[in-house]
Amino acid sequence: MKKFILFDNDGVLVETEKWYYEANVKALKELNIHLELNRYLQIMARGGTAWELAFEEGVSKELVNKQREKRDLFYQDFLQTKNIEIKGVKTLLEELSKSYRMAIITTSRRVDFELIHKNRGIVDFMDFSLCVEEYTKAKPAPDPYLAGLERFNAKKEETIVVEDSQRGLSSAFNAGIECVIVHNEFTKTHDFTNASYHIKKLEELKELLSTL
Repeated sequence: MKKFILFDNDGVLVETEKWYYEANVKALKELNIHLELNRYLQIMARGGTAWELAFEEGVSKELVNKQREKRDLFYQDFLQTKNIEIKGVKTLLEELSKSYRMAIITTSRRVDFELIHKNRGIVDFMDFSLCVEEYTKAKPAPDPYLAGLERFNAKKEETIVVEDSQRGLSSAFNAGIECVIVHNEFTKTHDFTNASYHIKKLEELKELLSTL
């Protein structure tokens, strides 16, 4: 029986992935580099970064770092001005919180995470959250989800991960934890072979958990 749920953040609890892509597009465009969506999705699936394109064009590390900072500012602006809500998330979490202990395990920076969740109410249902600065290696390495297990003092078999990306699934799989993939148009081309379960919408999670 499952007792603990470890949620990915972006694309699962909030719809932010499109805007992170757009922030990268905007920053790279200033270097006269066009970031196509398909290429970006391939890079993100394996845990790479969009800045690979800049390095391929011979852009210096110093200039890349400068543009990366601008990307972060573009992204934060999007987070504050675009609709990133996924309908029904808070209602579902309120229901699940009656039977499960929950946490968010994300590759987001803490500063972005706090901006995303300001006055949103989602974290109210979580025991804790772990951002990219708070574990050793990022997804697809197992470290993020192993850190989540350790914080809960939970066993792998009583825990389930909810993800929407290939690298997130790989992280859960490498940690030995069953993973539910929730459908997301942004990651629909990813390889989800190692997923234990699939759902079309997050709201289907409660019914799935009742069968486990």
